[in-house]
Amino acid sequence: MVLDEGDSKPNVLFIAIDDLNNMISPIANFSNIKTPNFDRLAAMGVTFTDAHCPAPLCGPSRAAIMTGLRPSTTGIYGMTPDNKIRRDDNEATKDIIFLPEYFKKNGYHTMGIGKLFHNYAPDGMFDEAGGRVKGFGPFPEKRFVWDGFGTSKSRKGRYGRTNTDWGAFPESDTLMPDHQAVNWVLERFNKNYKQPFFLALGFQRPHVPLYVPQKWFDLYPLESIQTPPYQSDDLNDIPSVGLKINDLPMMPSTEWAINSGEWKKIIQAYLACVSFVDYELGRVLDALENSQYAENTIIVLWSDHGYRLGEKGTFAKHALWETATKAPLMIAGPNLPKGKKIDAPVEMLSIYPTLLGLSGLPAYSRNEGKSLVGMMQKNEGLKEAYAITTYGKNNHAVKVDGYRYIQYEDGTEEFYDHASDPNEWINATNNFKFKSKIEGLKALLPKTNATWDAESNYTFQPYFVEQKARGNVDAVKAIKVFGAER
Repeated sequence: MVLDEGDSKPNVLFIAIDDLNNMISPIANFSNIKTPNFDRLAAMGVTFTDAHCPAPLCGPSRAAIMTGLRPSTTGIYGMTPDNKIRRDDNEATKDIIFLPEYFKKNGYHTMGIGKLFHNYAPDGMFDEAGGRVKGFGPFPEKRFVWDGFGTSKSRKGRYGRTNTDWGAFPESDTLMPDHQAVNWVLERFNKNYKQPFFLALGFQRPHVPLYVPQKWFDLYPLESIQTPPYQSDDLNDIPSVGLKINDLPMMPSTEWAINSGEWKKIIQAYLACVSFVDYELGRVLDALENSQYAENTIIVLWSDHGYRLGEKGTFAKHALWETATKAPLMIAGPNLPKGKKIDAPVEMLSIYPTLLGLSGLPAYSRNEGKSLVGMMQKNEGLKEAYAITTYGKNNHAVKVDGYRYIQYEDGTEEFYDHASDPNEWINATNNFKFKSKIEGLKALLPKTNATWDAESNYTFQPYFVEQKARGNVDAVKAIKVFGAER
């Protein structure tokens, strides 16, 4: 899409939500979840029901979305300080233009608050910087925090700790950082701007700990809550690398949640957090609709990855399976259809080029994602659509038309036919009838698999610590061999 000369460029409202899966009512409507403002946004524009993250971990996923580059291109597979994403010693990112910067370079006034990159944003990213409240509080004085170790002392020191606990706290929404961030955004809608604006808002919930005020829990009586499908022997046909990645003692296991009676309580807390975020989204939509910017603002809402709530044995993202990689993506604005749903697989990596297209800005040649403008307006590319997710070096998942293919660094594989196995319980890699389909999906895997970036780490999980260490040793060996051959 290119704007006609004389047309004013649209504003952009960019909304990131941490750890939001597809349970919301416009997509899965899980357990009769109450999210009227997600429904409202869906009615305003286009909802992608099968959108997938660049990585099932917040740091690398957000870095990919903001740079427009795949983790396999940058080597950013783990958590990277915001100010270290773009550096001279990373060839892929040393001169990259971040998404908000591209708008700034093209005449936009940029503003941002909350969790946008891994922490907040690189220094100097926004003309108006609201910052971010550190951590994921507030917390009650007494907490149950899953320790991740139980009686196994041998695990201590090898795994990180998380804020995985849940309950009703604090007393008022006004004490939540997300509420305060929305207040900051509402102030911006009441101002006059000489330029079009790019306004970014990052929500912290429903990231753990799953604490919001009691009124949100009251929406979900325990007896009414469903639990996701679960099969205790589900992981028996998973390759060893997949099992290593899924070794997450810092997170509650599904078996523990069943035996302790906590499963429905965890889901209740997650749903309560999502309904809280839905309410805050409603405040934003109300303010925008009552402002002078209502008719000329693009809204994009996305989450950095999915979140498992007992599927595949745990409560976490951290995997290349469907429930960890799939997350909401919603786009509304001028020249877009209203109330449209697209079920084809798409990538969050497409957000950058799509926003450029909708804003009438020149395409950025470094973007590795594909613009979704033609798909939204004219149903272009539906049959050819696919999505790639990467978790660590050379571990990839590809989603195509109801099929998921996973290949790990040692060449081992998983393949799922969602028509007959929507829960991904049966690894059909060895089923001969899928041989040609698997070969087709394998051809879509990234050809580049960069070494781990020096500043990127994921120390919570031994597999990734070991993989980065192995990669560094291999890189040193390659340099020595190359030097000897010259």
